[in-house]
Amino acid sequence: MQKKTQSRTQCPVARSLEKVGEWWSMLILRDAFLGMRRFEEFQQSLGIAPNMLTRRLATLVEEGLLERRQYSTHSRRFEYLLTPRGRDFRPVMLALLDWGNKHLAPEGKAVMLVDTQTGKEAQPLLIDQVTGLPLADPRFRAVPGPAANARVKARYTALGRGYDGQAAEQDSGRVS
Repeated sequence: MQKKTQSRTQCPVARSLEKVGEWWSMLILRDAFLGMRRFEEFQQSLGIAPNMLTRRLATLVEEGLLERRQYSTHSRRFEYLLTPRGRDFRPVMLALLDWGNKHLAPEGKAVMLVDTQTGKEAQPLLIDQVTGLPLADPRFRAVPGPAANARVKARYTALGRGYDGQAAEQDSGRVS
């Protein structure tokens, strides 16, 4: 069965998943954030078949998350470095780490995010840069943007809901 492509959708979640949502791609990015760069490092860490790793690395390069750079001319070897687009994925990866620790680690935390200066565990929180408020606050809601097509506008209008699943406040005129 062929995977449905999301490249033509306006949904940023669907578009993002198309680029990085594949299992191996996420783990390759995780390892790149840990400082791995070379094919052999990724292969050893992940236990992935060479042909699958080659395809996944090529896709991450094609999507602009990794840059392929030659580091040896003698045996023509390459390393894979995070691009600015790839580095921008770090908060997403850290949010997944935090969510996994909270909900999927009954044995306890195997990996933690810590402050390197204090050694204390960090408590990730996604905030609005303007107000400083947590984005989990009900006052924040996903709404159609200026480039939204009719389908996106209809989806949000029909549902009257944001990502939190709460009904939008209709009477006040405020988008909550």
